[in-house]
Amino acid sequence: MKTFHQHTLPNGLRLIHEPSPTNVVYCGYIISAGTRNEEPQDSGMAHFCEHMTFKGTERRRAWHVRNNLERVGGDLNAFTNKEITVFYATVQKEDFARAVDLLSDIVFHSVYPQTEIDKEVEVIIDEIDSYNDSPAELIYDEFEEMLFRSHGLGRNILGKAERLRQYTTADALRFTRRYYVPNNATFFVLGQVDFDKVVRLVERHTADLQRREVSKPLQPLPPYKAELSTNDRDTHQAHVLMGNRGYSMDHEDRTALFLLNNILGGPGMNSLLNVSLREKRGLVYNAESNTFSYQDSGVWSVYFGCEESKVERCRRLVSRELETLCSSPLNERTLQMAKKQLIGQILIAGDNFESYAIALGKVFALTGHHRDVEAICQRIRAISSADLMRVAQDVFCPDNLTTLIYR
Repeated sequence: MKTFHQHTLPNGLRLIHEPSPTNVVYCGYIISAGTRNEEPQDSGMAHFCEHMTFKGTERRRAWHVRNNLERVGGDLNAFTNKEITVFYATVQKEDFARAVDLLSDIVFHSVYPQTEIDKEVEVIIDEIDSYNDSPAELIYDEFEEMLFRSHGLGRNILGKAERLRQYTTADALRFTRRYYVPNNATFFVLGQVDFDKVVRLVERHTADLQRREVSKPLQPLPPYKAELSTNDRDTHQAHVLMGNRGYSMDHEDRTALFLLNNILGGPGMNSLLNVSLREKRGLVYNAESNTFSYQDSGVWSVYFGCEESKVERCRRLVSRELETLCSSPLNERTLQMAKKQLIGQILIAGDNFESYAIALGKVFALTGHHRDVEAICQRIRAISSADLMRVAQDVFCPDNLTTLIYR
């Protein structure tokens, strides 16, 4: 079993650390607030604040923020999703203290100058325009809007250009002073660093911060209703998403859905969708399925892109695979092979240290638990064919799927 350490500072900031044999250290802050925590009128606010956090602090100008880690060969980055905002760094072990200093400064002491906002908003709008030019990515956001009508989970992460151009320093401070506080944050570390040193450094750089109450009630989910929507996007090929709500992060059937999804349309070339739509019939270049969990719900979907004239045939073939999984149990040999494949993918993915470190922090931030890969593998090994068929009947029923088509 892997060793890990955790600690909570007096101001409520939580720390999670896992040793790693590499001399490179991966670390960062996870703020437990994302797009779903925005007010309805604050389109794109969480992502906007993520960008602006790099634009200067009480003691650093934007250039000094950019240059601090790069000058020693390190890397500084960030991203926003529906539930968290992550600021993270990759450095040599000897530069870990430098990374803690910079990350703590930008997360808790950024000043969001208006001159920088006026420039960076145009950068974000360019990002939106680029995203809108990529229907294979855009379709996922619109699909979630259909699954979670009038709910924070259905809100677009990037926001709207017209609203972004109205944002000011005061808007950024309003959002970050509410959520960028120590007891709403987690600091994660993966690397060959003594944990006592981690605690000392983080405590030193956050000693001026006080615990503050953070109100984040989970908005009740709207009722789910299957929908069909066809949008004219004037694309070279048609893009199709079919899916349903999935399971939350702590749902007992989440692991079974993960395995079932991997069998159906995971990254392996032997997935049912790849074999049926591409290898046997040559109808698509790419066919895949995905599942993602939130704190209180989840998303499961099938994506494929094809010639417009082949959309209905592909939809029928997808439905046929789903119906088979709902009605016919896997034989024992197929089940064991599927388990071995998924466990192998998980263990190999663990060698991507940056992704592993972020997952370590994310799971701890959202659940309070250490991400135990061996425990995940044990849960996979315990899944039966009956479990998979029950989950398929719950999530994969073709008559209960929401479908979005870009033509």
